[in-house]
Amino acid sequence: MHSDNSYIKVIFKDISFSKKEIGIIESVFHKVALKKGTFILKPGDIADAQYYIFEGCLRSFYVDRHGKEHTVQFGISDWWISDYTSFFSNTKAIMHIEVIQDAIVYKISREDKEFLYSHVPKVESFFRVKLERAFAAFQRRILSGLSLTAKERYLRFISRYPNIEKSVKNYHIASYLGITTQSLSRIRKELIHK
Repeated sequence: MHSDNSYIKVIFKDISFSKKEIGIIESVFHKVALKKGTFILKPGDIADAQYYIFEGCLRSFYVDRHGKEHTVQFGISDWWISDYTSFFSNTKAIMHIEVIQDAIVYKISREDKEFLYSHVPKVESFFRVKLERAFAAFQRRILSGLSLTAKERYLRFISRYPNIEKSVKNYHIASYLGITTQSLSRIRKELIHK
């Protein structure tokens, strides 16, 4: 039986594994094809998995008590997504995770991740570095929301996600930036006429 484990080289760039380690990794990651419009997590569920996005686009968002959506993260190729509060604390999710462009993801459960840490220790340091970078990125995002103008946040957004505007709706982008769709349109017009 031949397995295509090329995704392992994509996920774990710059790490070499033995055949045995590759077999262990293959046993815990599960390939899932997702259709646009699918929700892989809703509030109240337990986020028992993390998803590596091989291709496609997902978003995590929170709906406040007034029914307004707040996009927390866009997940694009080579990114990870989950409701991390739920995942790390084994509590009910507060986020939705929606597929906004057909996607291929590799899913790993909390238990399988712990198994992987104990059987392939170099993977634990890989995930630690990923977590540190994600924490720093979320901190920068909070600070930009507090200190940058809407136009500056938009410019930073298109710099970080250069091709995403083709894949997502305007209200997704506006909710990520914390502005209205009208403000987003105004900012784009200003930039075009510059």
